[in-house]
Order: sequence, then C-alpha cells, then structure tokens
Amino acid sequence: MHNPNSVEEHKQQAGASVQCMVITVSDTRTVHTDKSGPLMISLLEEAGHHITGYTIVRDDDQLIRDLITESAKKDNIDVVLLTGGTGISSRDTTYEAVSSLLDKELPGFGEIFRYLSFAEDIGTAAILSRAIGGTLKNTAIFSMPGSTGAVRLAMSRILLPELSHIKHELYKHQE
Repeated sequence: MHNPNSVEEHKQQAGASVQCMVITVSDTRTVHTDKSGPLMISLLEEAGHHITGYTIVRDDDQLIRDLITESAKKDNIDVVLLTGGTGISSRDTTYEAVSSLLDKELPGFGEIFRYLSFAEDIGTAAILSRAIGGTLKNTAIFSMPGSTGAVRLAMSRILLPELSHIKHELYKHQE
C-alpha cells in the first residue's frame, strides 16, 4: 500500500541546498541582455540553492554538449539548468544536445511543462516546446525555453519543489 507521506519523507531527507550550473543558450544574448539566466539564478537563490556557475553559450550542438559534459564531471554541480534553444527553428539545437547525452530521460518534466504552458499561458503553441529533462551520471539536466515566462513557470511550478528530492535520488545509493 502506498504511504502518502513517503514523498514528503524523501524530500525531507534530501537536504535543502542543491548546487546548480545555469546555462543560457543564445546566439544573440549577452550577460547584459540575458534576462532568463539571471531570473533562474534569482529564483534558485531565493529557494536556498547555490549557483556554482553561469554562462552563455552559442546555440551550437557540440558547444552545448561539451559544456554539459564538462559540468556533469564536476563534484560541485548537482543540476545543470539550460534556458533557450528548445524551439523548432534550424538554429535550435539544445534538445538534440541534451537528449544525446542523457543516461535516463525524465519525460515527465517536458510533459508537465507543456501541459502547464498550454493550460496557463500559451495555449496550443505549447506543442512547439521541446523542454527536456533527465540525468547524466549523477547530474540532473533540465532544459527549458528561453523566455522569462517559461523559466518562471518551469522553475516555480516544477523544478524548485523537486530539486532537493532529485539530488537525494541521484545520490541515495552512494551513501
């Protein structure tokens, strides 16, 4: 029988702080014009998480994969969060880069993101989103669209409530 408190117990065991790498994928944004990366950082810090790095990378499949792979090797990064490059234009390569690296996909992230986007924000245009999440070794990877609305939705409604739990699940058999 399912214990209704088991999810809450897992979350309590997980610990509060998660170490996060934030990556904005864009051919045009700079540290002065990027709004989504700094919004993500602000939301993470308000929730008590630690930012171990922030960068902007061109929308180039190989550059994105190299950055994710490099980040996943670091002991001080539990989660890599990407914003941008998830659309369907020829320049949008974040989905391909992320999906090619995942050991385990977490399809629920993209599914819930699109559902919430459809219901609360953008209607049927939600089908154009290729938000994706999963794991690469002991690092969680989540990629979301580049708009501030998408970042706020993904972070506040999906990721912030679960980041500590995700970290716990990634490390629980290594203790």
